[in-house]
Amino acid sequence: MSDFLHVYNAHAFPAADCPQVDFETFRRQVVEAVAGGARLAVLTAQQAASQDSRLIAVLMGLEAERLSVLSCPVGSSYAALTPQCPAAHWFEREIAEQTGIQPAGHPWLKPIRFIPGPQGSAPLPGVADMFGMAGSEVHEVAVGPVHAGVIEPGHFRFQCHGETVYHLEILLGYQHRGVERALRGGPDRRTRHYMETLAGDTTIGHAHTWCRATEALAGTRVPARAQAIRGLAAELERLANHIGDLGALAGDVGFLPTQSYCGRIRGDVLNMTAALCGNRFGRGLLCPGGVAFDVDGPLAEELLRRLERISTDAGGAIELMFRTPSVLARMEGVGALSTETARQIGLVGPAARACGVDIDVRRDQPYSIYRFSHIPVCTWSDGDCFARAYVRWLEIQHSLTFVKEQLRSLPAGAICQPPQPLRAGQMTVAVVEGWRGQIVHLVSTDAAGRFDLYKVVDPSFYNWFGLACVLRGQQISDFPLCNKSFNLSYCGHDL
Repeated sequence: MSDFLHVYNAHAFPAADCPQVDFETFRRQVVEAVAGGARLAVLTAQQAASQDSRLIAVLMGLEAERLSVLSCPVGSSYAALTPQCPAAHWFEREIAEQTGIQPAGHPWLKPIRFIPGPQGSAPLPGVADMFGMAGSEVHEVAVGPVHAGVIEPGHFRFQCHGETVYHLEILLGYQHRGVERALRGGPDRRTRHYMETLAGDTTIGHAHTWCRATEALAGTRVPARAQAIRGLAAELERLANHIGDLGALAGDVGFLPTQSYCGRIRGDVLNMTAALCGNRFGRGLLCPGGVAFDVDGPLAEELLRRLERISTDAGGAIELMFRTPSVLARMEGVGALSTETARQIGLVGPAARACGVDIDVRRDQPYSIYRFSHIPVCTWSDGDCFARAYVRWLEIQHSLTFVKEQLRSLPAGAICQPPQPLRAGQMTVAVVEGWRGQIVHLVSTDAAGRFDLYKVVDPSFYNWFGLACVLRGQQISDFPLCNKSFNLSYCGHDL
């Protein structure tokens, strides 16, 4: 029998009810649960001046439609979970980096974002202690952190033998802004801005998760019409990014027709979001209690007309790519990852579903409009660049259908409830399926009803190590294609 507390997605509970066990019990139950098929959604350390630090774990899949929470006290070090639970690898490196608490026995304990600078200085990214190989014809290739165009900064170090990559090490942190630290003590006037800019291409995803967390902590019920409009915005965000990604993948294999068309179609979808709220990325649309902008009859009809054009144009451009043998030859078998490896390292979103991992928060922990309007989960089995591309195309088709259905059947009623103050001493876990995968916000309030813990896990946090894994055994020339097939966020990871 486990000691986990099982809670529904974005349902608040007293923070004092978060079960706390001794470390050995905590470690055993988390490792056994993940080995049995549960997924590690959060592993973090909470530090408090007046009491000992504690580890908090949140698991998904242990109980149907519920999240499982467990904690334990921890001192300056503990026996690492990673050797028995690879999904904890990135989390434990972050814990050591942020708190100084050492997971003893971790196989590769170094910062995932930065290394500490001189005493009193700001943390700086670093390339120290990179993995290395030795031998005849072994060489390193260093890429970044400065990249061409508007690509965000990140450092990639390849260990190669000839053209074959044996190991890719990824160093991020150049976008580290200390957002989680800044959120503590809120909410305040800056909180909404932080949420909408955690990852610029996931404005709706993170704003939606934040709204659901704060609504749970305040006991706010969101009107049905607002839930439907939030779903519209979320699927438009998915459409814009998936279409843009497929165009970029076409460009990486030199197939210019699809690249050109998808770039334009992505803009058409972004313009639909702008028609909703005046901003192409959806800033200002979502707010605690509902949404700030309504969709009246004429706007709904206009959006439906635009969707028909987008459906036709996207179908022609994308199907052309998937019917072209030279494109398929370049994508199939490149950057493959097995289902078992994807599960072990905790991959999420389309990247996981492309490996045959059948997960989707919209179905598994249903929330908002997805409790009533269901979207089929799309999977593939090969786990390669083609699979990651094709799962996107399947999701595009389902999202188009969903948005059309919602526009034709928006519930009547209000679009927002008045904001309420957060209740003191509460905790919640809000999870949303963003376009890259699951977004998790673990939040608790202190005795004054202010945030004393705000932990954000962007889908890129789970998936960057997956990119490193798929490069093993590949030609180094495959890196741009593999990288784009994941299309991960630097700033969403760095926070």
